[in-house]
Parts: sequence; C-alpha cells; structure tokens
Amino acid sequence: METKLLIMRFEQLYGAGGFSVFSAPGRINLIGEHTDYNGGYVLPCALSFGTTLIIRPNASDRIRLATTNFDFRANIALSDLNGKIGTEWVNYPLGVVDQFIKRGFRMQGFDMLFSGDIPNGAGLSSSASIEIVTAVALDDLLETHLDRIEIIKIGRSAENEFVGMNCGIMDQFAIGMGKKNSALFLNCRSLEYENISMDIGNHSIVIANTNKRRELADSKYNERVMECGIALDNLRKGKPMIDLSDISLEEFLSNQYLIPDDTIRRRARHVISENERVMNAVNAIKQGDIDSLGLYMNQSHQSLKVDYEVTGLELDTIVNLAQTVQGVVGARMTGAGFGGCSVNIVNNGAIDHFIEYVGSNYKEKTGLNADFYVASLGDSAGKIS
Repeated sequence: METKLLIMRFEQLYGAGGFSVFSAPGRINLIGEHTDYNGGYVLPCALSFGTTLIIRPNASDRIRLATTNFDFRANIALSDLNGKIGTEWVNYPLGVVDQFIKRGFRMQGFDMLFSGDIPNGAGLSSSASIEIVTAVALDDLLETHLDRIEIIKIGRSAENEFVGMNCGIMDQFAIGMGKKNSALFLNCRSLEYENISMDIGNHSIVIANTNKRRELADSKYNERVMECGIALDNLRKGKPMIDLSDISLEEFLSNQYLIPDDTIRRRARHVISENERVMNAVNAIKQGDIDSLGLYMNQSHQSLKVDYEVTGLELDTIVNLAQTVQGVVGARMTGAGFGGCSVNIVNNGAIDHFIEYVGSNYKEKTGLNADFYVASLGDSAGKIS
C-alpha cells in the first residue's frame, strides 16, 4: 500500500499526528539453505519490497497493533505480555517488544500499523521483515542507540524465544544489513560479512512463487534443527566441533561412518556440502562466471530435495520446469522449503518465455497459479520519515 494511503488508514485507526514511518525489505537467498543455524555460510539479498510500519507513542501502557494484510488486531497491556497469541502475525512485533523489555529498556505504549507487500508464507522473510522494522522503530523512538548487529540479534531472539521458531540469523541479518544491488556473503557464526556486487551481466534474478503456503512453526523446520544436532553429536566423536560447519566436505566423507542413521547422515551431508557450494558461488559471481553460479544453484536444490527433504511436489515441479528452459542458468528453492518460492537466474531475453512456459506447465501439473517477480535488490531497514 502506498505510504500516503497507509497514513490515512493509520489516522482512521488511531487519530492524526505525531507518527513516524519505517521500512524493512524482504529477502531472497541465492544459495546457502539450512546452513545458518549450523554456523555456516549464506548468500542472501535484500529485496526492494517489504514491510512499512507507521508508529506513534500513545501515552499509555498498551501496545496496539493492526495491519492492512490481515483482519486480526491486538490491544495488549505491557503487563499482560506473557506469551504469544496463538499463531497470529502480532507475535513477531510483540516478540521484539518482549526483547526490549528483557534487555532492561523502559517500554511505553505504541500504536502500530504494518503493511507488507511480501507474499505471506512464500519464503521471502515476511516475519523477519516485521521483526526488524519493529526493532529499528523502537530503537529510534526509545532512543536506545543500539548498533545494527544488536538490532538484528533482537529480531532473531524474538523469533526463537517468543514465536518458538529455531531459525538462524540469516533473514534478520540480510534485512538489517543488505545493500542495493548486492548480495550479502555471511558467516552465520562469526557474523563476518562481505557485500558482493550482483553484476550478473545480461541476466536477472526471477522469483517464482509456487503459492503453496508453508507455515514454518508447523513444519518440520524444528525437526531438521534437531536432526542436525544429533549429527553434530555423532561427528564430535571424531573431532572437536562447535557446529556442523566446522568440518569440510572431505573430512565429513572420511568420518560419516560415525553417524549410524542414514537419515541423519544425509542431513549433515547437505549442510556441509552446501557450505562448499556457497563459497564456490561467491567466487563464481566475483569472476563473472554466471554459468557456474547456476550449476551450484541446481546442485543445491538437488541436495535439499534428496538429502534434506524440504522441497515437495510444488517446489520440485517449478524448479524442474525452470531448469529445462533455454536461458535459465540455474534454479533452486529458496527459504526453509515445504512450499514458498524458487529463485532463478534467467537471461533477460528469455524472461517472458520463462514466465509463460513455467507458469502454464506448473498450473497443469499442480493446479496452482504461480506468480513471478523480476527481483530488484534493495537497501536495509531504516526510517523513512
């Protein structure tokens, strides 16, 4: 929704004047899936669309929340902030409020109106976008003067502790630190990062939304986190390790016998091989080798399908179709999986055919209508006015 219309809606709900406007992008992950909570490497980009928040102190002890995306609203006294409200969207900003309180900051009441143009449940980090825009706004209005890394950590802690999703830090980091026309090469354990110019010549990033909605908190995401923990415990019998990313693929292949369960072994193999693919993909981008980037993306999807088992009919169908189109150099699922989106590197001259061919055949095979977006890479979260 346009900011002017959103302001009108805010004033209808809460009255005129005294508000501030903040925004945060969504994110797309080029490669590096399910590595972040294993201390590994990722390569996400901030998108040019995301979440807008209009917010104002309300001289009370109540947090009032509304959005243009859903009917559900909340009006909660700070003293009643004891846990999440079912599976409602308000848990994401409330989790951030909870984190500020836990850090000892004096909280006050606020009126908040959110509006997002990230497709919900599509794997483009609508939840992290809400968390980070809330954290940036509260930092500004409460004058807490937090550095951006701390704001990012607040977003992740809100999702881990309040919402109950054991996510890594990639989504919040990309949204909090992304740069226009760049990808973010991030070590999720050390938080060392590098902005990589996304100069991919006569190619574009095209997002394909399967419109198969996935609910992370109700998915097998937390199960995968647990399985990686089991794999880590097994591998520690042969080498001291903090997380799965402490072992190279070559070392893993020599020590995989330490993991007796085949399923657990495959989970570890995905994480460790995916780390290597991310590093190879970064080198390919820097060298302008787009074909190799596409190859690593294709390999990533296959690993997510076979070893990590987080793809499913819709994602596999849309990726398999994409990979057959001339002019597509690489395609893979992006996000946690179980539905959501694929990310595709497509020659600019093939984009129209890609959308028509993949869209029509996907509809025929799944009964669902896919949506397509030619991605524009944007900046991180901040204050608009």
